[in-house]
Amino acid sequence: MTNNDILRRLRFTYNFTDKQICDIFALADVGVTTEQVVNWLRKDDDKDQVNLSDQKLAGFLNGWVVKNRGKKDGKTPVNEKQLSNNLILTKIKIALSLKAEDILALLKSVDFNLGKAELSAFFRKPDHKHFRQCKDQILRNLLTAIQQKQRPIKNSAVADHQESSANTQPNKHAGKPKSAVTNKKSKTDKLAKQGARPNKSKVYVNPNASNQRDDSMKSDERKTLKLKPEQIWGQKDK
Repeated sequence: MTNNDILRRLRFTYNFTDKQICDIFALADVGVTTEQVVNWLRKDDDKDQVNLSDQKLAGFLNGWVVKNRGKKDGKTPVNEKQLSNNLILTKIKIALSLKAEDILALLKSVDFNLGKAELSAFFRKPDHKHFRQCKDQILRNLLTAIQQKQRPIKNSAVADHQESSANTQPNKHAGKPKSAVTNKKSKTDKLAKQGARPNKSKVYVNPNASNQRDDSMKSDERKTLKLKPEQIWGQKDK
């Protein structure tokens, strides 16, 4: 992780303005301008981005500690010229008054499991035999967990969208008496409990169908011409 990335993440998590960031630097006796802050906060692929030095990031983190916890023994902390992930982790821990259990819980919230002994090794002095270097992965996951706790934007956005959708759904019972809606619901529930029933409705029969059929049949009957023999052969001579 770069120093610029750490500053961007903290700025987003706590919604610091450029002016507030300048004020935090000032608490560690570091004077910066809003223009400098803007250039530090630019994206990595922005050609106008300016690298944030270790000493400047140390000044911001120390100022953040002073802002949240006050000065220790009334003295302004010294801004280190070189920073390590272990030192950054320590300063974040102090600024947020985090205990070991709090850090482990935060890491667990982003599905990153770490043992208490492993965590304590990060806070030991470099010359201690149990000292371990804090890798970028751990620092990145901790900052992500803090961000999700402070600004759960995705979850709130989904919740707001669901609530908005629910409120904008048309009410099909609008304008109907409450009793009618209740009765309709009770009938529906009753049918659901009883299960499907055979269709008992009678088949509709057209009362005029038979008469129309008879008339049609009569009209279709061929007419037979009946003639007497004498009409065909003529009358016999007497």
